Amino acid sequence: MHERVSGHTYAGHDVDILNTGVGMVATAAWCSRVLTEQQYDFALNLGVCGSFDRALAPGAVVHVVTDRLAELGAEDDEAFLAFQDLGLPGDCEFTSPATLVNAAIAALPAVRGITVNTVHGNERSIAAVAHRFNPQVESMEGAAFMYACQIHGVAFAQVRAVSNIVEKRNRQAWRMPEAVENLGRTALRVLEAA
Repeated sequence: MHERVSGHTYAGHDVDILNTGVGMVATAAWCSRVLTEQQYDFALNLGVCGSFDRALAPGAVVHVVTDRLAELGAEDDEAFLAFQDLGLPGDCEFTSPATLVNAAIAALPAVRGITVNTVHGNERSIAAVAHRFNPQVESMEGAAFMYACQIHGVAFAQVRAVSNIVEKRNRQAWRMPEAVENLGRTALRVLEAA
């Protein structure tokens, strides 16, 4: 076991918790390291996210079924060239396998996500990314987790709690404690339903 992984038992399951840290690079690196060292039946990514969809209010918990690396591409003056437009090999969009959804996850709203290095807080960049990808949520880790699981052939799901609406930075409107509390309750229900 690595120092970033703690082992637990809950609802008859052996559960290892990996704290990857913040961001897609740390998440990809630590997930790949742990998935190389240990065989798992299922991986569950738990975290917070911002919501582009105002129907997903802060505190809501969602199942991110598709996620993409939003910034992977190139600028061409005012235009953005997506990964595919550049003819580069590889993937930048990842989808959760439908067969992995248990009852607790199935009860959550299924959403489209983007993974970013810099969370959005500027009206112009929010409008541009919303137009480009039509995401419902954004995180800094989701697609990296999904990619690592796909590379290692591990079944997975990404579950996130909305901490804020994606808008011009407004920390007063964030609901981080509520989001984390709801995420924790949901995580326990997912394990109990497994």
